Amino acid sequence: MRILVVEDSRRMRQALTIGLRKSGFAVDTAEDGEEGLWMAESNAYAVIVLDLMLPKLDGLTVLTRLRDKGRNVHVLILTARDAVEDRVRGLQLGADDYLIKPFAFEELQARIQALVRRAHGVKNPRVAVGDLTMDLAARSVSRGAQPLALTPREYALLELLALHKGELVTRSEIEHHIYDERVEPASNVVEAAIYALRRKIDVEGQPSIVTTRRGMGYLVEVSPKCESSEVSESSSAPATKTDAASGPMV
Repeated sequence: MRILVVEDSRRMRQALTIGLRKSGFAVDTAEDGEEGLWMAESNAYAVIVLDLMLPKLDGLTVLTRLRDKGRNVHVLILTARDAVEDRVRGLQLGADDYLIKPFAFEELQARIQALVRRAHGVKNPRVAVGDLTMDLAARSVSRGAQPLALTPREYALLELLALHKGELVTRSEIEHHIYDERVEPASNVVEAAIYALRRKIDVEGQPSIVTTRRGMGYLVEVSPKCESSEVSESSSAPATKTDAASGPMV
């Protein structure tokens, strides 16, 4: 999923970016409130991680302007301010969560994952597609009793499709959610990613988990009778190299 980190500390911004990208998130960054507000208004993010003490525009002003313009993106405030009144004020202005510095990176990641599930109306961290199960909290995938080893980007792609189970996800939506502003996707990057994912999650002789709608997009669609996805024609695109899979402490 694509995340915006608005943080003026270069060291903190880099640490968050490295950690979140290694965890499979696409990450854009801004170093002041004006830039952060412009990026938040220009892109559809799953979550915005927002510092409060920012130059040009403070975090609460950024949050207020986003909500005044009807932007319902989930916002996690990240700040050194630990007074109760600061937390209450942020929540009253429309923040969805609040984390005090210093913090454990694992907690930040868990809170972001919880906000992503909330955005899709999913409370249970376990999402099933036929006999394939995703644990969104542990970021693990299995088919039947067999664990599947996915790269962070493959996991992000499967998570996007699974959270939109039964809904068509277009090629451009996939590009936007699994690649950030530093990446200029190649013309066949989505097809290659789908091909690589299918090689790991599909079982020979059984229908593919991911269905292709030519010229439209992709979807995970499970039959209510057989609990398996409809048969689709697999892409013949080659797999692409992806990132490593572990995250640092902050």
